[in-house]
Amino acid sequence: MNQARDYDLLIVGGGLVGASLALALSGRGLRLALVDAHVPGDPGQASYDDRGIALAYGSRRIFEGIGLWPAIAPQAEPICDIHVSDRGHFGFTRLSAKEEDVPALGYVVTARQLGSVLLGALRDCADVDWIAPAEVVAIAADEFSAHVTIEQEDQRRVLRSALLVGADGGRSFVREQLGLPIRQWRYGQSAIVTNVTPQRPHRNVAYERFTDSGPVALLPMSEGRCAVVWTVRDEQVEEIMALDDAAFVQAFQARFGHRLGRFERVGRRASYPLQLLRVRESVRPRTVIIGNAAHTLHPIAGQGFNLGLRDVAALVEEVLRAHADGRDPGSMQVLRAYESWRHDEQRKVAIGTDGLARLFSNPLAPLRVGRNLGLLAMDLLPFGRHALARAAMGLAGRLPRLARGLAPR
Repeated sequence: MNQARDYDLLIVGGGLVGASLALALSGRGLRLALVDAHVPGDPGQASYDDRGIALAYGSRRIFEGIGLWPAIAPQAEPICDIHVSDRGHFGFTRLSAKEEDVPALGYVVTARQLGSVLLGALRDCADVDWIAPAEVVAIAADEFSAHVTIEQEDQRRVLRSALLVGADGGRSFVREQLGLPIRQWRYGQSAIVTNVTPQRPHRNVAYERFTDSGPVALLPMSEGRCAVVWTVRDEQVEEIMALDDAAFVQAFQARFGHRLGRFERVGRRASYPLQLLRVRESVRPRTVIIGNAAHTLHPIAGQGFNLGLRDVAALVEEVLRAHADGRDPGSMQVLRAYESWRHDEQRKVAIGTDGLARLFSNPLAPLRVGRNLGLLAMDLLPFGRHALARAAMGLAGRLPRLARGLAPR
């Protein structure tokens, strides 16, 4: 029955998470396919735009394990310190790479730069079939295989795989077809993303500043620039996006302040609505969903892509363990082991980011005083800072080989 399968593992979604999974499994004796609606490198692929992505230190380790970090590193600006504050109030806390004895707490790279490295590496993978542009129109599963019906150039065909992985983003077709139960709500906020050039050097410090309309993140980038994630209320988006560059810089300056002097230039802007989405279950027979298909988060702590990459690391370990033991990589035993491993962290990160977004958007005076005292207490207590930093770096809990910087086996 195995001989009737076209693939051992078929990935739907060629974004950053899906491509990372294919690369991590390549060269391990598996037959792999990656299906996407866009051809590799298509500018229309949203995963490969100019957004600044904060890679946690744990994500660097994963890319080291895959063998990609040397290609990513020249374009990745280190985050050596993080400064967290509540705008207009006394609370703040600071995290330091030196205190954590790591070269950096994280790194900032654009999605386009990261995507270019991933796509370049995939082109050299003879064991990965990239099927694109193609649309998945139906999925089904039996005891032996997942059946994926794709449409390509007005022709339909069915691909059979031991395991189907849905890495197709927040609007996941795979998730919808499986009917997976979800928790979902919108925050009434949107993120405006761009980059700015400050008058003063950023000195590799990242800033997370909480404001009454939502958090503002300013992250160090190459060439003296800073990536911006500015959270605003939905009703403000249209007005802010319509501003010319000079007026936008002035508005952002008023929101962030003058810690880095005046902002002198601004890059291309984009906006997207913010929501929390989390599946209650991430597996079905022969199928698993990962990344944003399983959890779409508020960007308040920059955990979205990093959490998806940790999904990749855990799934790779379970699949390769089964393959090495001669077991079926798409069996429910393998999928349940993966789900059990990832469920707690996915839940904790979703609850944590949601709680922070709500807490720091609440104007009630007692909560404002309490959260500022909490920030100060965190700054004064090394144990609290260490625990926060480890979690932010993706180094807490049980770590797969990739998350320890080791090649999968």
